[in-house]
Amino acid sequence: MSLHCWLILVVFIAVTSAVDPGVKVKLTAKGLEYGRQLGMASIEQKLKAIKVPDISGKQKVSPIGKVKYSLSQMKIVKVGLPKSAVDLVPGTGVKLSIANAFISLHGNWRVKFLRIIKNSGSFDLNVNGLTIATSIAIKRDETGRPTVSVVSCAATVGSASIKFHGGASWLYNLFKKFINKALRNAMQKQICPLVADAVTDLNPQLKTLNVVAKVDKYAEIEYSMVSSPTVSQASIDLSLKGEFYNIGKHQEAPFSPTAFSLPPQNNNMLYIGMSAYSVNSAAFVYNKAGALSLYITDDMIPKSSPIRLNTRTFGTFIPQISKSFPGLMMKLLVKTEKTPVITFAPKAVTTQASCTVTAYAIQPNTTLSPLFILNLETSVSGQLFVSGMRVAGAVSLNKMDLTLRTSYVGEFQVRSLNTILQMVLKVVVIPILNVQLAKGYPLPAIGKMKLVNTQLQVLKDYMLIGTDVQFTG
Repeated sequence: MSLHCWLILVVFIAVTSAVDPGVKVKLTAKGLEYGRQLGMASIEQKLKAIKVPDISGKQKVSPIGKVKYSLSQMKIVKVGLPKSAVDLVPGTGVKLSIANAFISLHGNWRVKFLRIIKNSGSFDLNVNGLTIATSIAIKRDETGRPTVSVVSCAATVGSASIKFHGGASWLYNLFKKFINKALRNAMQKQICPLVADAVTDLNPQLKTLNVVAKVDKYAEIEYSMVSSPTVSQASIDLSLKGEFYNIGKHQEAPFSPTAFSLPPQNNNMLYIGMSAYSVNSAAFVYNKAGALSLYITDDMIPKSSPIRLNTRTFGTFIPQISKSFPGLMMKLLVKTEKTPVITFAPKAVTTQASCTVTAYAIQPNTTLSPLFILNLETSVSGQLFVSGMRVAGAVSLNKMDLTLRTSYVGEFQVRSLNTILQMVLKVVVIPILNVQLAKGYPLPAIGKMKLVNTQLQVLKDYMLIGTDVQFTG
């Protein structure tokens, strides 16, 4: 599983790139080194699965004559991979090299000579100086998911030594060079097919990548690969679509990503750059779904507050309300007029939202009587953070500006309502918004990947997540 996790990570990094994407990812040399460490244990297990077929034949041995022999029940008992390396192949993918590896094998032997004499025993074979060089191509399939294949593989065995035990083992010692060669060839032929199988076995795993990740009942985000990777000698750089959509309806946002480049940092294994385009596409989706609206009633106001949502409180500022609608509770509808705009600047996230606030008096029969409609321009500051495998956030009010759009109770001074509306925003709207923002949205996920030593910084037009990774399970 560890090898799978590592190669999936490498593949995921190496197969995604688009012109002006919403998300960019970079795998550094540190990430590749972590992958190498994970991979060696799994490759050892694969090599232990080598099945050496029984070998039998006849060999002329002086002075006895022809000897019938067989080697059977051969099993790998030990594999060692003391030296290995993973290198990037610019424009192609990954090269995995293993050197000075060794394999120990145990089996049984049997001989028959002079027509009637039979004997048997066991033997141990040690193969040393084993080298494996494999080039792995990483591509994008038709669904935007990664696929891998072995481009080339070469395996050679440096030397082999065999020792026979029991019975007439001296006979085998007379032609052990022949036996050595036969066993070495039998093992060498299996190594590359096993490596190729191990790589091919990754493809079903790669199909599980969250190319489309559900956020909530309104939205999902697409992380499909949109073009080929850029593989250099130092890193693998990729691009993902990184766009939010309404669930079940992929309507493109009416704006395009702004080009950005990841900085040349390499302290972490993985860097993820998420552009303002991505979060603005989320704002577009939620606004289109009607999710950016909220009815506010008096029971949502803290009991300790002297300001209540009723005609008595509002009548203090707008006397006509208490005269025309005495003793009634009120309801406010806050909704966005258009898609909010989110901007990223160094160490700053700002959202500008144009809203309306409609005030209603609640009649005894629960019908709503409109009182006025206000234009509300707000600016909020945001904080972003990584929580598990999700990006989350929180906002606070910077400023607000009110103007009157429509009044059903005559003319009044809008600024007299500033205190009430500011309180409503701070104690009701923003806390509700922050509850949702704290849930976050999913990052691209590869198997059971965990982010560690994670830092997030906001730069111009994008946020940068630098992180190390761990795979579990």
